[in-house]
Amino acid sequence: MKASTRWQDYAAVIIGAYAALSPLWLSTNNGARWSLIVLGVLVALAGLVHMARPEMVAADYAMGVLGVLMFISPWVMNFHAMGGASWTAWIVGALTVAVSVAGLPAMSARMHGHGGVAAH
Repeated sequence: MKASTRWQDYAAVIIGAYAALSPLWLSTNNGARWSLIVLGVLVALAGLVHMARPEMVAADYAMGVLGVLMFISPWVMNFHAMGGASWTAWIVGALTVAVSVAGLPAMSARMHGHGGVAAH
């Protein structure tokens, strides 16, 4: 098994770590703190899992779901009025979804053994 060298996996680890560590410098409440830490760690873990097992397509989909959860967390966990924490969640969530979507075509092409164009 060969480890992944995709930039998307490295980006997920960095984005997740940033989110998980952000309560150290942001003003947060309990909901914001735990949302950022837990979802950040899960995003970073999804990137690490995909690095170790590049054939695991579920990690890309999980990353996308985690990004959506991160994006909506300010409203769900009631910290949308906390500027730094909410903007961090929105930006990290959007970046996570973007990284996940960017990784999907590469996975599809690798799994089917062609350049991403479906055989007709």
